[in-house]
Amino acid sequence: MQSHGHGTGGRTLPDTARQDVSHTLASEYWRIRRFSEQLCEPLCPEEMGLQACPDVSPPRWHLAHTTWFFETFLLKPELPGYRVRHPRYEYLFNSYYNGIGEQFPRPQRHLLSRPDGEEVQQWRQQVDTAMVQLIEQRPDLTALVTLGLNHEQQHQELLLTDIKYSLSFNPLAPSLGQPLPPGRPVGNLTFQPLSGGLVDIGNPEGSHFAFDNEGPRHPVWLAPFALANRPVTQGEYRAFVDDGGYQRAELWLSDGWAWIQQQGIKGPLYWHSGHRDHFTLAGLQPLHDSQIMAHVNYYEADAYARWAGKRLPTEQEWELAASQTQPARGFVDNGLYQPGRALDTPLAHLFGDVWEWTASAYLPYPGFRPASGAVGEYNGKFMCNQMVLRGGSCATSRDHIRASYRNFFYPHHRWQFSGIRLAETL
Repeated sequence: MQSHGHGTGGRTLPDTARQDVSHTLASEYWRIRRFSEQLCEPLCPEEMGLQACPDVSPPRWHLAHTTWFFETFLLKPELPGYRVRHPRYEYLFNSYYNGIGEQFPRPQRHLLSRPDGEEVQQWRQQVDTAMVQLIEQRPDLTALVTLGLNHEQQHQELLLTDIKYSLSFNPLAPSLGQPLPPGRPVGNLTFQPLSGGLVDIGNPEGSHFAFDNEGPRHPVWLAPFALANRPVTQGEYRAFVDDGGYQRAELWLSDGWAWIQQQGIKGPLYWHSGHRDHFTLAGLQPLHDSQIMAHVNYYEADAYARWAGKRLPTEQEWELAASQTQPARGFVDNGLYQPGRALDTPLAHLFGDVWEWTASAYLPYPGFRPASGAVGEYNGKFMCNQMVLRGGSCATSRDHIRASYRNFFYPHHRWQFSGIRLAETL
């Protein structure tokens, strides 16, 4: 995976500058790695091994896999004398890197009772100690270390979305986060016009870290369009449900209607009690008309847009709008672990609260080339049959997101904190 903005441009940094870079990176390393463990503190040992379906992974596996990443891609090849914790961990905690070797079957991760939580924590401590040593010795590895830290932040988000899905099957409705605070009713959607034209899309090389799928930066032509001032709320989505949205074939793409029929889908994920309550990481909570709608898949988002007489934005339209604002609120650090209430301000919530589905297939940008070696498998090999989401969610770290960030999921997936922002062509 490529990264930008972390090299030295061929120059040799003075010793003091090298020390400053290493110290800053080491501090970030400790902060991010510790946050993964903080997210797990409310969980009991039994919950650390939960995996309710093949699409999600147990929290303990996430802690181990992110540790495996640093050990495999940095410590083993770059730190002389480093000894791996256990030779079989490479097999147990390799997610999908065929260039590294065989992987333990993903649907069976819940069967890994060993290594237990204590052993995983000791392994993390071993790797953390060695990584700080490597960071101090090898400032030339800053880009790869930064990739590893962004990878860990991705798994922090997955840890929360995965454990929410697994806990949702427990009739006791376990609680980890905080209930939604009181708020005011939200007004009707408004649409902000954008002129479009010839615009540059993608991360500007050399500006800051970015994943390889965010580039190369390239020009695209956009017709004039308008974007909703905020995402769709639970109240607005409930009107779609009450209007027979899940029974009206004319609203759905063919694949979406097949998903409805095959899976017996009657309504949104996590909604209960005649659509009065929904499961959250704060337990079972009442639906709030002003709370931002989450956990819809691409098929549901597209059907809602058709019902509303609108459409989903393309990822290029979304990025143009997002480049005019800054991340502000609705991230994982607020401890809610659920989307907030919608604000009636221009282009609100483009960052945080919910990932927003776009109408764009996940494909490479013109000139994209994956990095060589196993690390090049990070993004490129998934550019098929998936759709792009933008903006981050309530489970995303604020410093992890940017306007050019491209998330991607299969269109039937809805356990992620994914929502809807409407668009229209002018």
